[in-house]
Amino acid sequence: MINLVKDGEYSLLETRDLKKILILDNKSFACINAEDIGEILVWSKRKFVDDSVLAKGFYRIYSVKNEPKFTDLTHLELFVGRKTWQGYLLPTGFPTNGKKRSRIIPTNETISK
Repeated sequence: MINLVKDGEYSLLETRDLKKILILDNKSFACINAEDIGEILVWSKRKFVDDSVLAKGFYRIYSVKNEPKFTDLTHLELFVGRKTWQGYLLPTGFPTNGKKRSRIIPTNETISK
């Protein structure tokens, strides 16, 4: 079963010290490449200015269970243009104020068409 959990607008920014920031609606996450782990999202309560915008568009968050073509996890999809969505798997969900970090894995599995 595939459930659309949330959708909205996202921005991908780059800070002056070259850190990438993913903003989903008003929630900010730093995208960090952790050695031997891969990419992780880190929850941030800081507000960021749209100084260096790398991308803007729409996002969708899906909950997937018992679907033969998809991994049973939380899926984040970012619209990147020209009818193309980039999919990500979030094995432990999104980071929160209590759980500051979560792994994010790029995938070719996309639900949105």
